[in-house]
Amino acid sequence: MALPSKSIFSIILLLVTLSLSKAELDAHYYDKKCPQLEKIISETILSATFQDPKVPARILRMFFHDCFIRGCDASILLDSTPKNQAEKDAPPNLSVRSFYVIDEAKTKLEKACPHTVSCADIIAIAARDAVTMSGGPYWKMLKGRKDGKVSKASDTINLPTPTSNVSQLIQSFAKRGLGVKDLVTLSGGHTLGFSHCSSFQARLHNFSLLHDIDPSLNTEFALGLRKKCPKPNTDGNAGDFLDSTASVFDNDYYRQVLEGKGLFSSDQSLVGDYRTRWIVEAFAKDQSLFFKEFAASMVKLGNVGVSQNGEVRFNCRIVN
Repeated sequence: MALPSKSIFSIILLLVTLSLSKAELDAHYYDKKCPQLEKIISETILSATFQDPKVPARILRMFFHDCFIRGCDASILLDSTPKNQAEKDAPPNLSVRSFYVIDEAKTKLEKACPHTVSCADIIAIAARDAVTMSGGPYWKMLKGRKDGKVSKASDTINLPTPTSNVSQLIQSFAKRGLGVKDLVTLSGGHTLGFSHCSSFQARLHNFSLLHDIDPSLNTEFALGLRKKCPKPNTDGNAGDFLDSTASVFDNDYYRQVLEGKGLFSSDQSLVGDYRTRWIVEAFAKDQSLFFKEFAASMVKLGNVGVSQNGEVRFNCRIVN
């Protein structure tokens, strides 16, 4: 049966709209429009890291938390308004910080190539530079993202939590087109950084009716953590580093997890599940394999939810 010409036109229009809304990212997107882009961002990250060694871990986390909500659209950078609480002010993002580093890079880029580089692309490139500068792999970050116009604190309920189990993590990553290998690989980002007691102290005191301490934790490690995070804990800054080389991007995280020294139960759960343990073991043995897979998974993460329906913000904190 032949379709009426009106229906054919509607279908063509729909196909054109769909192809326009899905952005085509390209490593050379700014080559002509803003050739100094990479240099400006890497110098900004390097200078900020020199002032504050926590910057790389925070920028990497910012990229994850941005892409996991509405796709990689810099919605995490938007400030709250009297009528709307934004993502950055939701509990899971209160420890992200270092937004000033992205502001700094944006200010320099607006001078060099006005209204050209999206805030979403700045975060993506900055995350890559944060990894490389910390001793991790380098990869060509695809570019051409647009900035979103919506940021809601309530959406952060969709972020994976430090208490998530493997099944919950697999489900969360699958919703974003990421597989089991991506999940284990990107968890390796926990090789950088520090966590406050609030994210793991439930494992250290009154864990269950049978166990005061989570039995999946290495006993000596757990007792050390209990000293840092007593109950009640009056020091809001108390906590521990995510692995034993917390300012170096390496595969130590996987070795720690195999020894029962994963800080979060989400990390430790990767060892207790047959779907993920073999990948943890492979990365613990072979750092170059981990680096190769991490670069590939970061490119995939950077493609999550990317669309052309946004804008290039003048200021990363407010919509145009």
